[in-house]
Amino acid sequence: MSKKISGVHKVTLMSLIVTLGVIYGDIGTSPLYVMSAIIHGNNNIIDATFALGGVSLVIWTLTLQTTIKYVFLTLNADNNGEGGIFSLYTIIRKRAKWLLVPAIVGGAALLADGMITPPVTVTSAIEGLNIIVPLSTNTIIVIVFIIITLLFLFQRFGTAVVGRIFGPVMFIWFLMLATLGTKELVQNFSVIKAINPYYGVKLLITNPMGVLVLGAVFLCTTGAEALYSDLGHCGKTNIHYTWVYVKICLILNYLGQAAWMIKHNGETLVGNPFFNIMPSWFLLTGVIISTFAAIIASQALISGSFTLVSEAIKLNIFPRLNIFYPTNLKGQLYIPAVNTLLWLGCSLVLFHFKKSSNMEAAYGLSITITMLMTTILYFNYLRVKKVPFIFSALFLGVYLTIEGIFLYANLFKFFHGGYITVMIGCLIMFLMYVWIKGYNIKRSLIENVKIKDYEQQILKLQEDVDIPKYATNLVYLTNASKNDEVERKVIYSILNKQPKRAEMYWFINVLVTDEPYTLEYSVNNVMPDHVAKIQFKLGFRIDQKVNVFLRQVVNDLLNSGELKPYQRGYFSNVENKVGDFRFILIQEVLSNEATLPKFEEFIMNIKLFIKKYTVSPEKWFGLDTSNVEVETVPLILGERTEITLDRVEE
Repeated sequence: MSKKISGVHKVTLMSLIVTLGVIYGDIGTSPLYVMSAIIHGNNNIIDATFALGGVSLVIWTLTLQTTIKYVFLTLNADNNGEGGIFSLYTIIRKRAKWLLVPAIVGGAALLADGMITPPVTVTSAIEGLNIIVPLSTNTIIVIVFIIITLLFLFQRFGTAVVGRIFGPVMFIWFLMLATLGTKELVQNFSVIKAINPYYGVKLLITNPMGVLVLGAVFLCTTGAEALYSDLGHCGKTNIHYTWVYVKICLILNYLGQAAWMIKHNGETLVGNPFFNIMPSWFLLTGVIISTFAAIIASQALISGSFTLVSEAIKLNIFPRLNIFYPTNLKGQLYIPAVNTLLWLGCSLVLFHFKKSSNMEAAYGLSITITMLMTTILYFNYLRVKKVPFIFSALFLGVYLTIEGIFLYANLFKFFHGGYITVMIGCLIMFLMYVWIKGYNIKRSLIENVKIKDYEQQILKLQEDVDIPKYATNLVYLTNASKNDEVERKVIYSILNKQPKRAEMYWFINVLVTDEPYTLEYSVNNVMPDHVAKIQFKLGFRIDQKVNVFLRQVVNDLLNSGELKPYQRGYFSNVENKVGDFRFILIQEVLSNEATLPKFEEFIMNIKLFIKKYTVSPEKWFGLDTSNVEVETVPLILGERTEITLDRVEE
């Protein structure tokens, strides 16, 4: 049972249009707020030098960060066609254990900063209505809140229907960007000189606010990480082709906004230059298209968050949560808990900041950290691929410098609201740390035993007719990865805790592989026709439907003659050759006898508390709940404290 899903995507007109809708939502809507944020850094005073230098920095940030680092370099670090920080981590995690740290930090920061993308994009779009009909801040907040709430409510149904219009809408959006920008550009073609990086460097050196403006400039590339995460949906070839169109449209619009600013040199900025360059007769249409584009950008963020968390769960670095697959489309999944938390986070950001200009002041801090972590991981990827050290070091040095400067600039956003995303990111990191640390504490102290050592006891139990048969087939899930071992608690459950007589004992271990779509299994007939150990090797994007997989394994063993048919004439299903199955799940509680160091005891208590609110193992592994029994066993960690009683005479 081996299956690998190819990461190759054909390039067709439809695939290119779909790519526009799936990949570029976040980065494609950045013209809504980037140039506005740059001028806000100059106290809303339009300055020609400031505008020219700002747009030059935008162009070269898009070139160095998005084009070179992500589109042409990082996209090559695909894991069987899948991208994203956790996919990158799975490729290189065997190189060094510490690489888990940048993966966790980057993933948590991406999730945290993502909470600000829907409110800032949708608010920026809706604020464009002010040019047509002046609206109060509270009215705009209500409209944005309704849009965001409806967007999150819709997630449970999947995005198959809406997804079909994403591509065409984004094609129209980018065409609009290019047209509006060109309209202004032809009126002041001299702004084209901003392509020369001299003007950007000059702004940084000569203007006291130059470094601070980098925090606003950085917003133009915040969607680059999401672009990498969505690689699996479209393939890098489709991204390479469409990026040419997207980048041209973006630069034309940025240049157009800069040309408009230069024309209004010395004035105080009123409104948003993105909407100011629109003809009055086009404003309503422009706001509507912008709103749709903002919704698509938000959708891309939400879908990306679901994918990110799903990968983290499968890699056992995040608590298990209910995952639903509302459609048959690749990558379509829905995680209610994440959906709710994202909605709450977006709502908090919206009601706290109220205006897009305030959100811009806080936006981008956490994503800078994510990009730095990706740089570290990609450097290790280059080393794994045996790229000459000089080129690997050059990549690391260049991008640590660039992103370090951006991080310095974005640190000024901390007290302007950036602390919110940092706090959320820290909470997510702590959750991941607790989950991993708790697992490692337990794994280091839990004792595994050889199944063969208990062969005689198991055979005697099977022959003891005085003990009622518990089930024909008794199945245990085990974390012991060796094909001849199980945890001692499993043997204890069979032989000691209400002895469980069965015709066949199955021990199942699920191993998550570094490839996303692996579907393999191996069987060790430890005691033929009595005990078998099965290991499922599943990719980190595969739904762990153990019940379904076990059925195929049993049928394969029957067909190969490795398992003797077990059939009774009274079965209602004459095709039943194996009898009934019952699953035993062992739920652990921390024993009062546990003598762990205080910190480790604290971690274990938190993890066990979290487990109470996560998805149950029977649901996670797709088991038939009518045939599942949960046993509670004390988790005794550390050394027992031996206490001796002295007998006294009455």
